Parts: sequence; C-alpha cells; structure tokens
Amino acid sequence: MIKKSIEIKLPNGLEARPVAELVQIASKYDSVIHIEAQTKKVNAKSIMGMMTLKLHSGESIEVVADGTDEENAVSEIENYLQGVKTLA
Repeated sequence: MIKKSIEIKLPNGLEARPVAELVQIASKYDSVIHIEAQTKKVNAKSIMGMMTLKLHSGESIEVVADGTDEENAVSEIENYLQGVKTLA
C-alpha cells in the first residue's frame, strides 16, 4: 500500500472535467485507489464520490493505492494533479 500527499496544481482545481479525467486515470489501474481530503475518503474511480470533495487548486490530498500497480497509479495521478500530464 502506498499513501502520498499531493498538492493540486490544476488552475481550476477539481471541477467536473478534471474530476472526470482523474476518474478515467484511476480506472485504468487494478489497484484500489482512494482520495482522502478534509475528513472524507472516497473511491478515486467514483465520479460522484470525487465530485463531493469540491477540491481547489492549492489544496493537498492524500492518495492511497493498494494493489499490484499501485506505484504507477499514484505516479500518474500525481502527474495529472500537478498539471504535468493531461489526457488526449
């Protein structure tokens, strides 16, 4: 299991489109992936769960992944949240 603190650097935070893209990224992996923010913990593969977090640029979250591809999952999620990588 990996747990990593990541700061959101997307200009508009996690509004509808970025949430959808993040869910797409998380869904590519077999690992169980959760996002922890404030007092909430949600499944990163659930668009409805992710929308409830209402995350903004500059906020920090914890990404928790557990499974055979956990390292790759956390790395790609971190790159996305930091604006390094976007979906085509």
